[in-house]
Amino acid sequence: MGYTRWSDDSYAHLKSSRAGASVDDIFTNNATGKASDLMLPYGVKMRESRDSDIHPESLSIAVYLDVTGSMGRIPEILVREKLGALMNTLIDHGIAHPQILFGAIGDHFSDRFPLQIGQFESGTEELDQWLTSIFIEGGGGGQHMESYLLGWLFCARHTSIDCFEKRGQKGFLFTIGDEASWNTLDVEALKTLMGYPEASMVTDKQLLEEVQRAYHVFHIHINEASYRDSPLVLGYWRNILGERLIVLDDHNAIAETIASTVALIHGVDLKTLLSTFDENTANTVRNALAKVDTHVAKTGAATKGAFKL
Repeated sequence: MGYTRWSDDSYAHLKSSRAGASVDDIFTNNATGKASDLMLPYGVKMRESRDSDIHPESLSIAVYLDVTGSMGRIPEILVREKLGALMNTLIDHGIAHPQILFGAIGDHFSDRFPLQIGQFESGTEELDQWLTSIFIEGGGGGQHMESYLLGWLFCARHTSIDCFEKRGQKGFLFTIGDEASWNTLDVEALKTLMGYPEASMVTDKQLLEEVQRAYHVFHIHINEASYRDSPLVLGYWRNILGERLIVLDDHNAIAETIASTVALIHGVDLKTLLSTFDENTANTVRNALAKVDTHVAKTGAATKGAFKL
């Protein structure tokens, strides 16, 4: 997938057409009460990110959005306001051919649709299509844990990306939410959700190791509401991801934070990135990426595909 181009004009038209739309008007699957069949992972073999004539050096970026509880507002913000900031920040700083897969994460113990998967896309209408196809679950288990590791599972075992397979250049994977992850997926979950005829229990650390072969993996903790500065939640992420945990104090800067992380790892100076944002956004992104920036500066890792943690 990913054979079309981003267009600011098309996005401006989409934004204006939704000026008075409700959440259910935008996310039409909410009205049906179920996720789109096209986004369910059961039996899916592969999502592909491919080079093409218009995207000769594609870069794969998977973005998994927690859609439980208050986190359901983030897909809405991206649709209404921030998809342009995400794409333009990438393109304007040398990521000429981003291909983004939007997915949604819930709780595999308590939610009906704990994993929803779009396609890798570059064009405005296609990106918007998969974003607005997300079913906003709104539930969650109330146990300070969601199933973020499902995103690692899917990208590790069910994606094929040319940036890595052709050029040895890792893609990027972001999970976004305000809770910790469950640390295991049992056999029943793998069979029921993924359609595996046979399965063995897997842990978060096993899946992280698998997915890191082809992806730079980050988690963005939305540091608001119930789990603001939570030692339990932040402790989990620091233990498993170290500097790849990004703590974001304002969810409104989510698009700029994602794009800036990718550009930073690809060698763009953080000051250069921040200079393109308004003061509030720049301060938020600076604080969120301080540890990533420090690591890059210390190790000299900001070269194409060379970032390691």
